[in-house]
Amino acid sequence: MKKKVLVLLLPGLLFLTAFMLVPIVITVGSTFVHDGAFTLEGYMHFFGDTFFLKILFTTLEVSLVTTLMCIVLGFPVAYYISRRGRRQKSLLLALAIFPLLTSSVVRSFSWMIILGKKGLLNNALIALGLIKEPMDILYTPAAMMIGLVHLFLPLIIITLVGVMENIDPDLIKAAESLGASRFSAFRKVIVPLSVPGLIIGSILVFVGSLTAYTTPALLGGKQKVISTFLYQNAITLNDWYSASVIATIMMAITFAVIAIMNKIANTLNPKG
Repeated sequence: MKKKVLVLLLPGLLFLTAFMLVPIVITVGSTFVHDGAFTLEGYMHFFGDTFFLKILFTTLEVSLVTTLMCIVLGFPVAYYISRRGRRQKSLLLALAIFPLLTSSVVRSFSWMIILGKKGLLNNALIALGLIKEPMDILYTPAAMMIGLVHLFLPLIIITLVGVMENIDPDLIKAAESLGASRFSAFRKVIVPLSVPGLIIGSILVFVGSLTAYTTPALLGGKQKVISTFLYQNAITLNDWYSASVIATIMMAITFAVIAIMNKIANTLNPKG
């Protein structure tokens, strides 16, 4: 039986090894070799340059704020959807997933029209008398965050709904019968039981925001993040060594975030 399973897994394993594992190993390995000798020059140069560090910190800030905004916006929406009947739930999930069916390029250009100096948002605020001069929103980290929240919010909603719909509603009733308010019951029952979905969704959003290229490139303008910086080094400057160093740093951050999130999950939900 085990041999049959291995035979079935072999094509997929070979494909992943040839087209994912080997390129990753070559990319990471090339950052430690320069002129045939072991070196850490690429990393020392990156972390010793304040310009590079500023790009890295901007990327981490954008990714973290995007993740937090997705949690704040997605949690109540996911809870509401999970408490609906089957037909309503299917409809609401379809509406939540619908933005994923639209190209990120199209969505980014839409936000450019909305957030520009003469865009819909500034025109509306001026018409309402809330501001006198157009705000500079486009081509800022704030614009990138808005676009990324729009891009990744469906992911955290889907993961949370999948967890919340399996939470027994009687647990809330039991907590309320013991004297807990509805909010306290939600905070002490629903939130802890939703930790697995929250962790998975947060990882997807953070890593997606960290590695996203199209949305930051269009909405950030000259404001660089690590993905656009990697593209500039590889394609514009043809500096594949620096691009490999940046790619390796991105992978290291991804694995570190996953490890931290798993640690948090095990702390908050030891039985998970």
